[in-house]
Amino acid sequence: MLASVTTFAISGLEPRRVTVEVDIRPGLPAFRVVGLGDAAVREARERVRAALLNSGFEFPMRRITANLAPASLRKIGPGFDLALAVGVLCASGQVPVEALEDQVVFGELGLGGDVRSCNGTLAVAEGARRHGLRRLVLAPPRAREAALVEGLEVAPAESLRDVAAVLGGAPAPPLPPRVDPPEPLAGPDLSDVRGQAAAVLAVEIAAAGAHNILLEGPPGTGKTMLARRVPSILPPLSPAEALEVTRIHSIAGLHRGEALIRERPFRAPHHTISPSGLVGGGAPPAPGEATFAHLGVLFLDELAEFSRSALEALRQPLEDGLVGIVRAQRAIVFPTACMLVAAANPCPCGYGGDSRRCRCTAGELARYRRRLSGPLLDRIDLIVPVEAPTAAELRGPAGTSSAAVRERVLAARERQEHRLGEGGANARMTSRQVRSLARLSDPAQAHLMRHYAAAHLSARGYQRAIRVARTVADLAGRERIEGDDMLTALGFRQVGAGDVVMAA
Repeated sequence: MLASVTTFAISGLEPRRVTVEVDIRPGLPAFRVVGLGDAAVREARERVRAALLNSGFEFPMRRITANLAPASLRKIGPGFDLALAVGVLCASGQVPVEALEDQVVFGELGLGGDVRSCNGTLAVAEGARRHGLRRLVLAPPRAREAALVEGLEVAPAESLRDVAAVLGGAPAPPLPPRVDPPEPLAGPDLSDVRGQAAAVLAVEIAAAGAHNILLEGPPGTGKTMLARRVPSILPPLSPAEALEVTRIHSIAGLHRGEALIRERPFRAPHHTISPSGLVGGGAPPAPGEATFAHLGVLFLDELAEFSRSALEALRQPLEDGLVGIVRAQRAIVFPTACMLVAAANPCPCGYGGDSRRCRCTAGELARYRRRLSGPLLDRIDLIVPVEAPTAAELRGPAGTSSAAVRERVLAARERQEHRLGEGGANARMTSRQVRSLARLSDPAQAHLMRHYAAAHLSARGYQRAIRVARTVADLAGRERIEGDDMLTALGFRQVGAGDVVMAA
């Protein structure tokens, strides 16, 4: 007898429908699973056999063949256990085949027949709704996560016997009670920063337009302190963005809660990370830190200490907001629309420019500077020198709070969304949008052309300077980019930006 069960595989970050076909025929007892499964799928035979017997069901002593279609799609992980077990039950007549219509089952099986949750539940639920399926049967711990997808009935089942009962027509168990997350602790606040007026302004501009920013200065001047306060001034995720971020983190096993992620992600990988760990890769292809920071912040502390290959691999994802990974004739695209916040020392010892403290030789300085290529730096919108605050500033009053800055950032983002659509940000404007939507006054155009003619800007830098100036104007509530807005943007693309900005 033949039975077909619907489940889903995760290909990159997308759910792919999989039909588990189970055929039982007379012959020597055997249980084969075909369909390009990995080791976890092949080992499912033993888990399914033990789970059926320990749950009080009969395991057919006949020839059992299970096919995971489409056969060209690689199946990874233990999430196919439950579909295989249900297929055996239906093909052997222990569960009616008609019960499988419009049903999706997804989960791992324990040897005792208990159903265990798997990563990617939210993606599976989205795939089930997309294909017009009515109900998803899965383990209770992830039921609330699946219920975030509207228009889909979620049936939590603790054991294989519960799954068989639900498929047999019994009412689905209720969703587990909602567990309210604990109140988040107060995070770092910009009011902790003393002095650094130019750097704080640059961070505000970067947050308002989702621009990439590099903080450069000696050790202990507050670069990391500023970077870790960027999330406190970013706007919350929209519902569509929250669903996208939650799906990515669910697939990666980084989301254990029951609600959507509302705060923008902040990822800070160590400088020893590999290129595939930073932008994605491996076999099978898996997302990297740039994807986990999608719609949030990717913080690279000690930027020059990262391997050159890792930083060069980051160039295209920063430009396009996505990265394509090709491995073993598979092409997968991961989103990487993140805001890069980087911090670096001016030289190996950290005290470049201070003749009293810096002991680096000319050769050491040249090697250090070669670690950051020109094409990579050209993709960074704001380069900000960070100097040590004075003694008077350290003793002075607290600076502007994150709440006050966040209000200005939210107002600027609203203007950008009105101009660019939901989720729009100036840093992600296309060249066509820059030409049609970024209105420059005559002084602003003159400043821009003078810098470009003096070879201070590349063609890419020309476009990025306009985007930053557009953000400065949005923060000020101006419809047109004025001369001071352009001077501020141009000042942050060269050394000595602090003086230019303060003059503007």
